[in-house]
Amino acid sequence: MAATHSYYQYSQPSYPINMPQKPGYYYPPQQHGYGHVSASPPEAPESVTTSGGPSYEPSATSSNYAGSASDYESTSGAASVDLLDYMGSRVNGSFDPMPLDRSLAKQAQTSGELNAKHRELLELQALAQRRLAGARVSFADGMRAAKEVQKDLQWTQKRVDALNERAARKYPEQYNTAQRRYPAPVDY
Repeated sequence: MAATHSYYQYSQPSYPINMPQKPGYYYPPQQHGYGHVSASPPEAPESVTTSGGPSYEPSATSSNYAGSASDYESTSGAASVDLLDYMGSRVNGSFDPMPLDRSLAKQAQTSGELNAKHRELLELQALAQRRLAGARVSFADGMRAAKEVQKDLQWTQKRVDALNERAARKYPEQYNTAQRRYPAPVDY
């Protein structure tokens, strides 16, 4: 049985319909008619029966390309498969965690080695600071001893000069003979 009646009526041109807007939201201006619905879907006349064609009524039970409401409420077949479990098993099957585990182990090993080297450097730095403090104390002691030796040498030089003057006054001939034989060292 062939239907000769057309489902769509083209006698009237379609005009855009302004869609209602929610208060408080900004809607940018529409250009070239985008965002406007031209017309509601056409309705089939009551006299025409459809079998297998699309129906726009929510209570429709006929099968169409989108499926009916009873298809989605079914508990048998593919609808009973848990989608999360299925996708999880697919991802687990396609993903190999071994390279990631190896890289995490290598990263942990490298981090441990770096941490050990850092601690070793801190210990060596503390040792160098202790040695530097000891060297500073030794240097200060050495400078103190050098100043004391310099004072002692100056005192001794004054005493020697005083003895030479007394010897030159008391024994002038012997002193001149000794000076010629053993001249005094020249300071540079």
